[in-house]
Amino acid sequence: MQQFILALDQGTTSSRAILFDQKGQIVAQAQKEFPQIFPKPGWVEHDPREIWSSQAGVAAEATVKVGHNGSNIAAIGITNQRETVVVWNRQTGAPVYNAIVWQDRRTAEYCDQLREEGHEDLIRSKTGLLLDAYFSASKVRWILDNVTGTRAQAEAGELAFGTVDSWLIWNFTQGELHVTDVSNASRTMLFNIHTLTWDDELLALFDIPRSMLPTVKQSSEVYGKTKTTLFASKIPIAGIAGDQQAALFGQLCTEPGMVKSTYGTGCFMLMNIGKTPKASQHNLLTTIGWQLDGKVCYALEGSIFIAGAVVQWLRDNLGIIKTASEIEQLATQVDDNGGVYFVPAFAGLGAPYWDPYARGTIFGMSRATTAAHIARAAVEAIAYQTMDVLKAMEADSNLAIAELRVDGGATVNTLLMQFQADVLHTKVVRPSMAETTALGAAYLAGLAIGYWKDVAEINTLAQGDSSYIPNPDRAGLETGIADWHRAMRALKVWAKSIPTKAPADKATLAAD
Repeated sequence: MQQFILALDQGTTSSRAILFDQKGQIVAQAQKEFPQIFPKPGWVEHDPREIWSSQAGVAAEATVKVGHNGSNIAAIGITNQRETVVVWNRQTGAPVYNAIVWQDRRTAEYCDQLREEGHEDLIRSKTGLLLDAYFSASKVRWILDNVTGTRAQAEAGELAFGTVDSWLIWNFTQGELHVTDVSNASRTMLFNIHTLTWDDELLALFDIPRSMLPTVKQSSEVYGKTKTTLFASKIPIAGIAGDQQAALFGQLCTEPGMVKSTYGTGCFMLMNIGKTPKASQHNLLTTIGWQLDGKVCYALEGSIFIAGAVVQWLRDNLGIIKTASEIEQLATQVDDNGGVYFVPAFAGLGAPYWDPYARGTIFGMSRATTAAHIARAAVEAIAYQTMDVLKAMEADSNLAIAELRVDGGATVNTLLMQFQADVLHTKVVRPSMAETTALGAAYLAGLAIGYWKDVAEINTLAQGDSSYIPNPDRAGLETGIADWHRAMRALKVWAKSIPTKAPADKATLAAD
């Protein structure tokens, strides 16, 4: 019987399951969106039960498509939205509160307080991360401080904390495994990327009991087997990586200096920097890419919070398109942006600006501005934000990046890809296999069980790609880049003028 690897890709807006064969080709897939919850401006939540049920549902659906009810699945690899946190009761398995999503900004003022108290250098030296509400630690702290009864339960050892990978594995194994991998742990702001351990000093700073934490494993090893009735047989869970690290591996950026950018809800650029972590001097993150065969690969990362999500906003909030795929057709109805610049800072600004108080703003509109101009400005904003990150990465690495490997849903937009190459003045390469995030998780799981022998064998599976060559005429592009940076400066001035808000009211939800 032919065997397959099942990759579970749990994203910010949907859960997907994809089966890959030994050639790295897709043989079956399924996807399901789930609700986004916005209790207050700047707050973003998910129902953890929806995360689990949607992921379990698509796993079953994809598996049924190839028959045998899972008996032909050699292993499962998991990749997930990072930094999003779930806290649940160890006895009942019930979450004590909604998952707080990576985009959520409710803890920005608390992070400001920590910065004013002088903790930022300590956090950065241990974790490679900037002090920001983006990461997991302040979110866990918020739940313990605001959901009635949770701190006492946590201190009694009754609660578990995890990123989404941990939550899924807990459910797949019916509470037998509480684990994560180094790539996800490195995004919590509680993990020392030098010693590869949870850090007691950081746990004390955020007042998070160690008993809540998962055991940290490699990104590729057999952690255990499924126990749910979802599959007819018990399947090894053998690969875990945060979605961006999985995409870096799936893009085969396995050598230092190789760079990829994933265009999803947000946009994330990572550079493989090899075996030694290097501190960024330009507001990028130093993070763990993966751990394989005992060896750790580190990466520089620039995180853009809003990329594809701006297209969803145009669809769902403005209603100027009916489907996300219509954005390119609308944007190409005009020759240029008409002087309109759209900074989609709906969840603050990530790299290299790191401004949690920035908000989405459109500059330069006139009576002549149409929906097409706004659509084009939105597409261009994704490319401009990526440009800012790449320039910071070039400065940190002291390398001129000759090629950017891209993946994610927005890469089907040829207008975006060509404009991206133009503003970067760099070749943009899009692989024929668009699902590189899931593929990376599949590779990690397959390597753990010998489905693929080693990375060298995986490299032989590389498929054809499409390349976008930059336009040699820079005059108009340089003007556009200058106007984009003018818009960014204007937004920063506006964000600084926002009065300090009073602390949010405490939640009155009782813990399970």
